[in-house]
Amino acid sequence: MLKQANNAVPHTASDEPFQSINRGFSRVFRPNHLSLGLVVPLETYTHGPVPTMTRHLERVHLAEQLGFSAVWLRDIPFNVPSFGDAGQMYDPFVYLGLLAGQTNRIALGVASIVLPLRHPAHVAKAAASIDMLSGGRLVLGVASGDRPEEYPALNLPFDDRGKRFRDSFCYIEQMWEDAPAFENSYGSLHGGMDMLPKPTTKRLPLLITGGSQQDPDWLARHGDGWITYPRGTAAQARIIGDWRACVEAVGGPAKPAVQSLYVDLTKDPQEPPEPIHLGFRVGATHLRTYLKSLEEIGVNHVALNLRFNQADTEETMKRLADDILPDFSGPNSTQ
Repeated sequence: MLKQANNAVPHTASDEPFQSINRGFSRVFRPNHLSLGLVVPLETYTHGPVPTMTRHLERVHLAEQLGFSAVWLRDIPFNVPSFGDAGQMYDPFVYLGLLAGQTNRIALGVASIVLPLRHPAHVAKAAASIDMLSGGRLVLGVASGDRPEEYPALNLPFDDRGKRFRDSFCYIEQMWEDAPAFENSYGSLHGGMDMLPKPTTKRLPLLITGGSQQDPDWLARHGDGWITYPRGTAAQARIIGDWRACVEAVGGPAKPAVQSLYVDLTKDPQEPPEPIHLGFRVGATHLRTYLKSLEEIGVNHVALNLRFNQADTEETMKRLADDILPDFSGPNSTQ
């Protein structure tokens, strides 16, 4: 995965600026530039699905101090054995509320809220509340969900999650309006009442993860950005190029692309890459080269996951900040 193919397809992004949706979005995303964030929990837990959450607040503080552009939470309502990861364990909106009060600059991302498992009115109110409490730093990733076991636990069908995702997405968008009037499968509002608070800038950035059971034109038209998974450089270049072509075809503004990456950073900076789950064990020199190749094909942000990292977490964060981050930080990093 780390090898850069000579025939990688160049991305089609231009220098057109991204929208200034809120403070968090502007901190993380700039055209033709890659920024770096971290997935929480910031710890190693290789022998089971449940983290200890040791020093979790101290490590988020450190991530902000070191200049990482974002921390990312996940929405994992149940510890599903086949999935093998309980994530940060805490409800993402509750945890985001804590982080909003404990940080000042770092963007607060969630990748991603599983929309079909929640009522969109609750998602809209919780998300707008976090955005207000954090001073506009929420970046909201959304998805249709990929763990079938969770759906019967909530008495919900798995097969129609694509339609419920669309209806939920549209419901949330209309909650940003004053006294909205609309009707869909989640409910009806007729303009006689309102939901408060509103986001800091009257709307939130909504990034869609994967396909979320939608066609590419719908993704390009409705999402404010796209979250995808790591692939070989040539394959990732083609996929991002296709997505950006769809964005251009539907006439929308330029939109950023995000991917995750599991990293086990070795002490030897020249250590060649060795594959691990959705990432690799690697030295800083090769990691920097790989990240530069992602920047060249149009990836705008990489969320690094240290779950399988074997070295001390704080030490690894500081080495990433010293050896990697200077090549991927910019003027937005101090906002």
